[in-house]
Amino acid sequence: MSVLVVTSVGDLVVDLHTDQCPRATYNFLKLCKMKYYNGCLFHKVAKGFVAHTGDPTGTGNGGDSVYKFLHGDQARFFDDEIHPELRHSKIGTVAMASAGQNRNASQFYITLRDDVEYLDDKHTVFGIVAEGEGLDTLTKINESYVDGDGRPFKDIRIKHTYVLYDPDDDPAELAELIPPNSPIGKPIDEIAEERLEDTWVPLDETVDPVQLQEMIRSKEAHTNAVILASIGDIPDAEVKPPDNDEDLYTIFSRIGTVTSAETIRDYKTGDSLCYAFVEFEAKEACECAHRDMNNCLIDDRRIQVDFSQSVSKLWRQFRQGTRNASKDGCFKRHAPDYRARDLDKGAEKKNKDRDYVLRDENTQRGGSNHRSYDLVFDEDGASAGNKQDHRNGDRRKAQKLGDCRSEVPHKRDRDRNNRDKLHTSEGGGRRHDDHISYDRSSDRSYSRRNNRDYGKQQSKSRRRDD
Repeated sequence: MSVLVVTSVGDLVVDLHTDQCPRATYNFLKLCKMKYYNGCLFHKVAKGFVAHTGDPTGTGNGGDSVYKFLHGDQARFFDDEIHPELRHSKIGTVAMASAGQNRNASQFYITLRDDVEYLDDKHTVFGIVAEGEGLDTLTKINESYVDGDGRPFKDIRIKHTYVLYDPDDDPAELAELIPPNSPIGKPIDEIAEERLEDTWVPLDETVDPVQLQEMIRSKEAHTNAVILASIGDIPDAEVKPPDNDEDLYTIFSRIGTVTSAETIRDYKTGDSLCYAFVEFEAKEACECAHRDMNNCLIDDRRIQVDFSQSVSKLWRQFRQGTRNASKDGCFKRHAPDYRARDLDKGAEKKNKDRDYVLRDENTQRGGSNHRSYDLVFDEDGASAGNKQDHRNGDRRKAQKLGDCRSEVPHKRDRDRNNRDKLHTSEGGGRRHDDHISYDRSSDRSYSRRNNRDYGKQQSKSRRRDD
């Protein structure tokens, strides 16, 4: 009769002494079938002595026997089964860890060396780890790092238990206690202090050695900073030198005169993106900086210096007109130094911001269905509209002036009317064709009155237009 115990560090095959210890083996087999041990911690490991497990609470103070589940709380513990022929003479001996005489429940231990005579005749020995079927796993458990109470810093758990052979039939009550699937993870009743999980892997097994050394140096530097902050040498362990453009001036000014130094930052957070643009006054200084400062070590970091091929900033300045305001500006084709020269001089300023707009003359004048359009300059919305209104007003004035002139009689007609009126008044209503006389002064005064009336009409029409 054997049981396969799968742990987080390896497998164990336990052969049971069913003939000498029927109660203990029956309890162990049925609890394994119930998956009662799944997730249980090795809550105590005494190096070179024994390893304790089988408590779902993880404290070493809990655990129930299968008899409690079958017969009630009064059957929580069962009696010892001690035999003189079952000794703790070999590594891998499995025995019950009782709370006292005849107080066996679910906890058990496994010896980690040979000849542990101290435990003989005190505990029920009910099994042994098969040779070649788990001794290497016991070695790993024995070599684990533990605290003062024997609790491993990295959890060692029982993952699964598989009954290879059971000579006893299962009682009817046990069928309800066997879960359909094997539980995974911590037991529900575990209350032990949390430690490193059994899935945790050391960094030296997952990280590249170079990266691991860098991480170690970073931790050492932080530790030293905390010590300096505690003794008052620095204000804070996280203090950093100011990140500004003055450092760039200081570093690169030894090469030549620096005209500008701009650190590129994230537009949302404002953090430096670890690169900057440095502009020198002379071309020779720029070449010297590229030759001498490239791959230079500054503050324990290598810097890379290269020429910038980006002209987006200059192009944006040119588009906005800020570059032409101070000096000539226009990207000249095939210019080797990408300098800007104004090719159009004042022509660009003259034609700047001028747009062409189609004007619908028909809709503005209220004409017929025949539509006509004019192509005009729209310099700014208000001025263009005012100019068009003035032109329309001039056209209306000219039209009214023509109408007024058409209503006023011609000079010859006015002279003839004056002569007829004068002749009628002098002759008593009779016309003498052989003698016609009239007063030219009255003709001139009448003309002046007509001219004044025409001027008034013209001023009235002008006010209406306004």
